[in-house]
Amino acid sequence: MRFELPDLSAMAEFGGRLAALLQPGDVVALTGGLGAGKTTLARAIIAALGYHGEVPSPTFSIIETYDPPGLRLPLVHADFYRLKRPEEAEELGLDDYRLGAALIAEWPEMTGGFTHEAGCLSIRLEIAEMGRIAIVEPGADWLGRLL
Repeated sequence: MRFELPDLSAMAEFGGRLAALLQPGDVVALTGGLGAGKTTLARAIIAALGYHGEVPSPTFSIIETYDPPGLRLPLVHADFYRLKRPEEAEELGLDDYRLGAALIAEWPEMTGGFTHEAGCLSIRLEIAEMGRIAIVEPGADWLGRLL
């Protein structure tokens, strides 16, 4: 599936649609080059889940967590760009963070990826002439509920 995201408003709307469908155990795996809009989409999803504060990029902290009542469900926002090897995600305790939570993963390829999980929604963001294009590949758990 392809979604045209010509501006920030369209990105926010797309993030809102994803947030409405997000469930504990899901992974939204965001790929794309630097500046493709991964963090912008992550922020849109987090805002649509009910968070009203500043959403820092987890580039340096690697993992940021958000919990109810500020959000409708527990959420982990991770940026794996700085990992040198996939085992580092395990060393960070990623599995513990994920218990009962949804995960937004930027640079998921640095962990070995999540596409093997039925709850993974892979989104590749590409820069287009006008805005961005989101190329979406749903895991089995997303097929019945996706947009």
